Amino acid sequence: MRRLAGRPLYGLAGLGGLLVLLEAVPRLGLVDKRFLPPASHILGTLGGQLVTAELWFALGETVLGWALGLAIAFCLAVAAGVVIGIVPGLRAATRSTVEFLRPIPSVALVPLATLLYGPSLGSTLLLVVYASFWQVLIQVLYGVAAVDSVADDTARSYGLSSWSRVRHLVWPTALPYVMTGLRLAAAVAFILAVTAELVIGSPGLGAEIQVAQNSGAVPTVYALIVLAGLVGIGVNAAVRLLERRVLSWHPAVRSEAGP
Repeated sequence: MRRLAGRPLYGLAGLGGLLVLLEAVPRLGLVDKRFLPPASHILGTLGGQLVTAELWFALGETVLGWALGLAIAFCLAVAAGVVIGIVPGLRAATRSTVEFLRPIPSVALVPLATLLYGPSLGSTLLLVVYASFWQVLIQVLYGVAAVDSVADDTARSYGLSSWSRVRHLVWPTALPYVMTGLRLAAAVAFILAVTAELVIGSPGLGAEIQVAQNSGAVPTVYALIVLAGLVGIGVNAAVRLLERRVLSWHPAVRSEAGP
């Protein structure tokens, strides 16, 4: 318990050390303040931005693109992964297709997204869904493959339907893998949401960063980057909390929580 309680303190100490470093480097003249303002200046700028409606609108657009794209990718990947995993021969038939499409970087689809949707939410969704889909699909396939063959044969011998086997056997076995895929996809989805806004100009934090950079507002650029990092931390923490709640019965989660 002491070890778990001390983790937040270590994290705060590391963050404090980083802030001190970012404050000292420009003030000591190691880096020009025009290119790296002190941490106090960046945080002050961030505080000023947080009271503007434009920032909250941009943040809402980013969160919307992230959440909607992640939800679409998650549902599609879980359905596809279960079907591919339980239908005999389908996984072998689709293996080459999956291995061909999965390594394609999502940013390579930027020209396609721009042509199809322009600087809009559709472009963000295209990149987010594509990047997140593979993170979840691969984990679901691993989870379905982890089903005990003896248990599966027993379920078949008792005449359980395909839906009953998925519900009572496949899904409980695959759920830890599914949640791992969701956690990985959530981080990737947020990165791609900001990237789409930054590169394509879709509404959101990324577009605001691009506007601030083009106007030479360096402190604002850093302030928005810090905000994006904080939102990313919040996203990861929320998904981890959901994972612990959903898998509260799992031995690994129980051991992590401690007595």
